[in-house]
Amino acid sequence: MIEMAGRVTGPLSFAHFAYPPNALGYCGPPDPAALEGAVADGADRGAVSVLASRFDGAWPYLRLIASCNGIEDALDPRVVDAYWIGSSLLESVPATTLVDHLDSHFERMGGRDFAPVAEAALLGGAAHHGFHVFCVYPWMGLLRAGVHDAPLRVLDRCRIRWGRVVSVEAETVTVRDRALAFVDHKLVEGPERVEQVRRAVGGAGAQELVPGDAVAMHWDWVCEPLRPEGLRRLQDWTGRMMRIANAIGSAS
Repeated sequence: MIEMAGRVTGPLSFAHFAYPPNALGYCGPPDPAALEGAVADGADRGAVSVLASRFDGAWPYLRLIASCNGIEDALDPRVVDAYWIGSSLLESVPATTLVDHLDSHFERMGGRDFAPVAEAALLGGAAHHGFHVFCVYPWMGLLRAGVHDAPLRVLDRCRIRWGRVVSVEAETVTVRDRALAFVDHKLVEGPERVEQVRRAVGGAGAQELVPGDAVAMHWDWVCEPLRPEGLRRLQDWTGRMMRIANAIGSAS
């Protein structure tokens, strides 16, 4: 998680993870300038709380995780970490509670059939960003219907992925990671690749990174460095959510 002046800050961590899709116009407030300011200058809790509440996808999950764990603040760093990376806090959200949450917030999204989403939740789904990407969004259904290029790219970029820093530039880093692939009607880790991602906004907000660091990435952005334990959790929870998405696909 992000450390600023020796302390972990949940609002800043949320801003780093939420900024990339917001900047691309995919979710959150229509003007990304405010969240960009939080990333570049450090996050004010009150301002980020208002912005976070306008993320129709992430914010309900954060509130759910906090509520089920007796945590008052949905931007508590433990809650933010559980949603984006994955942690034991997710195990405190009962499956039936998650189904009710999904029913309330996402059942009518795109007029889709809610039954597969509920089934995925009951199969071990969690209030994790990977679950929302793989099991709530419609991209897996499009893949199974034979539409591959755009859905696979969105799944690959929208998930929180991990990689190793190869080199560091002023506003970008070069990383080595693995792309997603769709093989035999299942999502799997694909071939290794080298790509360039951003680490700063207009020269500000840069992550302190060195070659060899493990990092979490969202779309074209480095969200935060990962310690070994955080890397393990991200890999574990992402793998769990992919297996559930594949199981639903196999049953259809």
